Parts: sequence; C-alpha cells; structure tokens
Amino acid sequence: MQYANSLLRTKVLFGSDYPMIPPDRWIADFEKLAIKPEVRPLIMRENAIRLLGLQNATATAAE
Repeated sequence: MQYANSLLRTKVLFGSDYPMIPPDRWIADFEKLAIKPEVRPLIMRENAIRLLGLQNATATAAE
C-alpha cells in the first residue's frame, strides 16, 4: 500500500477476480483499502487509460 500511494501510484492497475467475485463486492473491498483519495482514480481508471493509449478516445467520447 505504501508504494501504491507513492512511488508506484502511476504504475498500479486495478484488477479483479470477475466473474468469481461480483463487481459490487470488489469495489466495496477496494474502498476499504488505505489508498489516498487522489490515488484512487489513478488505480481505478487513469493509469489504464494511459497504458492502453485511450486518452484521445475518452476525450472524443466526452465531446
């Protein structure tokens, strides 16, 4: 958790055990982790967008 909140905050991606664990359960479990509020969106979304090169796709979809 220490590194996910600091040095590796732009490198960590969220992963799940779906379909073994339903999304509502893993989201609830993630909320209980000691992750800083400013790091949560990085792990849940922004790091994957950057890694997969979806920046332009999300900007276009938002327009």
